[in-house]
Amino acid sequence: MATEAVNGAPPVVEMRAISKRFGTVSALEGVDFAVRRGEVCALLGDNGAGKSTLIKILTGIFPATSGEIRINGAVVNIRSPAQARALGIETVYQDLALVNLMSVTRNFFLGREVTTGVGPLRFMRLGEMNTRTEEALHDIGIEKFSTGRSVTEPVAKLSGGERQSIAIGRAVHFGASLLILDEPTSALSVGETEKVLHYTVRAKERGMAVIFISHNLHHVSKVADRYTIIRHGRKVGDYPGGSLTESDLGAMITGEREQ
Repeated sequence: MATEAVNGAPPVVEMRAISKRFGTVSALEGVDFAVRRGEVCALLGDNGAGKSTLIKILTGIFPATSGEIRINGAVVNIRSPAQARALGIETVYQDLALVNLMSVTRNFFLGREVTTGVGPLRFMRLGEMNTRTEEALHDIGIEKFSTGRSVTEPVAKLSGGERQSIAIGRAVHFGASLLILDEPTSALSVGETEKVLHYTVRAKERGMAVIFISHNLHHVSKVADRYTIIRHGRKVGDYPGGSLTESDLGAMITGEREQ
């Protein structure tokens, strides 16, 4: 069953009976999925389980064959990633979609630049943008990237964890209600992974709903309030965070252990 309202408030996102077919191939069959405000929900499944398809439906990349999506209780029809973003859904993909030659600030405000001017003649207010970028990153626990680092530096000079911080901070700053993190700790060092997990918890504490997708069950266990497991296009179940060991999670994901 779909997740019910908590304290009278509906889930930030609720997907009901979502199915998706590609010709004769069924990628999803009647999947219910929901995330509440101030919750980190780990979406788990083996490769090909259907979790990427579910997220692509939620972010407007694919239309569902059948089913319903609700945002804060209201039924919506998400037709594009731009519409998903307008509804408060921000996705941080594994490749981050950052422009290496642009500064931290320019990446932070990419597509949302603060400008001044008249008519088509516009100029970016870089000083204001730099200040707002520093403040936004500070809000999620980043005083500065490291010794000598600045928001005016090109992203190419940053580490993987620092890049993740920009993407997460951007989503928080621009008022996203749902943050989707797709393999956020992939290929990061131990220290940088801990920072990204910290930023994830900070986003939750600020009231965001967070979908955390990862194959690293140790990282999942550190931040998830709830696990949703999908296998072969069907939902296996929802489980409270900490209710399953990493071994149990792995066995349920692969099908070695049933519900």
